[in-house]
Amino acid sequence: MTTTPPTPNNDQAATSGGSSLYQAHKKIYPRAVTGLFNKWRWALVWFTQIVFYGLPWLPWGGRQALLLNLEARRFYIFGMVLYPQDVVYLSGVLIISALSLFLFTAVAGRQWCGYACPQTVYTEIFMWIERKIEGDRGARMRLDAAPMSPSKLARKAATQVVWIVLALWTGFTLVGYFTPIRELPAQVASWTLSSWEIFWIFFYGFATYGFAGYMREQVCKYMCPYARFQSAMFDRDTLIISYDAQRGEPRGARSKKADPKALGLGECVDCTLCVQACPTGIDIRNGLQYECISCAACIDVCDEMMVKMGYPKGLIRYTTENALEQHWTSRQVLRHVFRPRVLLYGGILGLIIIGFITSLALRTPYKVDIVRDRAALARYTEDGQIENIYRIQIMNASEKSQTYTLSVEGINGLKMTSRDTVTVDSAQTLWVPLELRLPYNAAPPGSHPIHIRIASGGYDISEKSVFMVPK
Repeated sequence: MTTTPPTPNNDQAATSGGSSLYQAHKKIYPRAVTGLFNKWRWALVWFTQIVFYGLPWLPWGGRQALLLNLEARRFYIFGMVLYPQDVVYLSGVLIISALSLFLFTAVAGRQWCGYACPQTVYTEIFMWIERKIEGDRGARMRLDAAPMSPSKLARKAATQVVWIVLALWTGFTLVGYFTPIRELPAQVASWTLSSWEIFWIFFYGFATYGFAGYMREQVCKYMCPYARFQSAMFDRDTLIISYDAQRGEPRGARSKKADPKALGLGECVDCTLCVQACPTGIDIRNGLQYECISCAACIDVCDEMMVKMGYPKGLIRYTTENALEQHWTSRQVLRHVFRPRVLLYGGILGLIIIGFITSLALRTPYKVDIVRDRAALARYTEDGQIENIYRIQIMNASEKSQTYTLSVEGINGLKMTSRDTVTVDSAQTLWVPLELRLPYNAAPPGSHPIHIRIASGGYDISEKSVFMVPK
């Protein structure tokens, strides 16, 4: 059985840099673990960070593949160019994300938190840095409890420097999604960044540093709303991390060669490794708790101990409450996981995704906005005709220069006297004047509805407007 130094009390924790913004608490020293779920967790850490740090540098057709240019009011997403008028797609993404979270939680609990949540991912990275510099759990506890010395100061300072560099690079990358990232290094070197770029680099860097370096489990416990309302999405057939009390109790220490049945003991050797490995500091043997982020660190260390003792794995495992009580097989568990509630969530989510993809596929690659000339609603020309003037905004949402054909209909005799073809460069916006004339007495005085058509590349947009005939 592994022994570790005693956990410091609250006062010691407070003086060792573990003070909470909410209440005095015992600093948690998570133990490093190995195992299947730890490998999955680190695979997702690598995947999410390669995507986050690498995507802004990915070129696409001579520009940044993903650029949310707020100043120009254009969002470049690979081959698409979106305008503020396309906010409906953002709503679709948010709805899909929310329903996906509901579906995943109903099936597998808080595994999003344990494997892919940014807070968990960056906490895992910051703890890895801390372990590499200051040592594993026991070494860090001894270092924090020791008086200040040159060696302790050097280790603590090294940890802080690496944390700060990583946090600032994270803030820099975030800003690189909103301003061309290839231009940022030169702007940083010459200190020609705008005020908002400076603010967000330091603000997001500070948030990353504070949340992942110090607040850690407090964010999950006290700040994250998901931990509070997750119970509404759980039921007795949701996969959660559970301790098999029927198999493990009564717990107690024993030698590897001892027969637990002869000693009247269960298979839990009460090593507390599951508690030491937990990043939120809970004891999973006390049952499901809202602080559990379903990271499975306790499963990995418990399985390792079971192998050492010669017992079957799975004393702590992913299962459901009903499966534990009724001793279901894996096949029975899976059959109950895909229950009506899950199928309903999945069906709704599938329909929304299909509709979202269809809408994107059929999306017209340009936008049109028509504004009447407010200086003069209508006027008579020298040849006695009635003239209305409009301004048309054409937004080319494609990556190629496009030519648009303009036409008008709605009143007999209505003609266009301005140019009827317009060329707009790729991902650009152009305001075009439109002059419409109607012969005198061709229509009674008043407002007459008309349709202005803008066509290009097989697409045709018809916008409603009115033609004013003065009395």
